Amino acid sequence: MDPVVCLVTTPPDRARPIAEALVERELVACVNIVASVQSVYRWKGAVEHDEESLLVVKTTRDAIGALDEALAELHPYDTFELVAVDVAGGSSHYLDWISESVAPPQR
Repeated sequence: MDPVVCLVTTPPDRARPIAEALVERELVACVNIVASVQSVYRWKGAVEHDEESLLVVKTTRDAIGALDEALAELHPYDTFELVAVDVAGGSSHYLDWISESVAPPQR
């Protein structure tokens, strides 16, 4: 299974519960929580500013669909960030661990 890193922003008070739920459901191997990021974005025609937390999620390409579904359930935003970035390389032991830690998708 190909490893990917996903980026998800969330309100700071929701970061840990979301991260724990994703790991417990075996949708991801690991989530790093960057406690405070300043987000500047356009929303409904206006420029907005928010303090958020950034989740750096390690998972597999095959799990992205299930991850998206879980975030739709867990995340407080209707339009949440989920961006997957391919992993070009890295420690083979670490990349293997990601694949072994993520449950295969249920068909």
